[in-house]
Formats: sequence, structure tokens, C-alpha cells
Amino acid sequence: MAVEQDKAAPAFTLPDAEGNEVALKDLRGKHVIIYFYPKDDTPGCTKEACGFRDLWGEIQALGAVVLGVSPDSGESHQKFASKYDLPFTLLSDPDKKVMTNYGAYGEKKMYGRTTMGVIRSTVWVGPDGKVRKHWKRVSKAADHPAKIMELLKAQG
Repeated sequence: MAVEQDKAAPAFTLPDAEGNEVALKDLRGKHVIIYFYPKDDTPGCTKEACGFRDLWGEIQALGAVVLGVSPDSGESHQKFASKYDLPFTLLSDPDKKVMTNYGAYGEKKMYGRTTMGVIRSTVWVGPDGKVRKHWKRVSKAADHPAKIMELLKAQG
């Protein structure tokens, strides 16, 4: 199932850093920002995560939820969240099934070579469970959270 704007977001259930199951369907009624990133505690991923952290108060005030998804383990997520004081939920997708469904895992070019890997991308799911926007490839991780915040504010 591909991610398409104005269509239902693919359902998923993944474990959080403590091993609790988080299901997209349980977040109906809220704006959900699902951002996919390659690896905990790497430069670009840290900048993006800290961007969401720094905007957390505003994001919460708008009734939105942020979910970070990577192939890392719950233990890795716990260390990452603790080190950078991340207030939002990090989910583990070690077999990359959810990432594949969301177009966040596949071929990518790095340093002129084509490899398979996690594609930094984001999906905004509206309160109705439909995809509002899909950023298929995020190039500037540090600036991305602010761009999402602008769109969330515009929604009112």
C-alpha cells in the first residue's frame, strides 16, 4: 500500500522504547507526524530530533503527536531520548516493514552509489487518519521540523 495524499495512512503497530505497542489507529483524532530516520545519535538524525524537541510545546498545543521511526532497538532509542531529552515517542522497526510501506526504505543514492537504506522522510496524518502531506525525501533535517510546524499552525 503506497502513501498517497488524501488517502488512509497505512495501519501499523510498532514497539516504543519501553516495548509498549503503539498503533496508529489509537491516535485517531490527532494530527500525527511520523518521521522516518536512519539511525539514533547520528548528526542529521540528532538535528531533526532536537528540532522536534525544541518545538514540542507548540506541537502539543496544537494537539499533535510526533513519532520517530528507525530500525534501532528500544534500548538504543532510550539512550538517544535520554541523551537529548526527547519528549516524543520513538518506535522501532527492525525488519523495516512499516518503513517499506511508507516509502521510507528502499534505493537511495549516497556519494554517487545506489544503496538500499532508510530514506529520511515524513508523513503527516490528519485526525481523520488520512495522509495530509508526504515528504518523500527530507534533505535538510535541521530545518524540517520548523517547516512542519508552519503547516500545522496554518491548519489552525
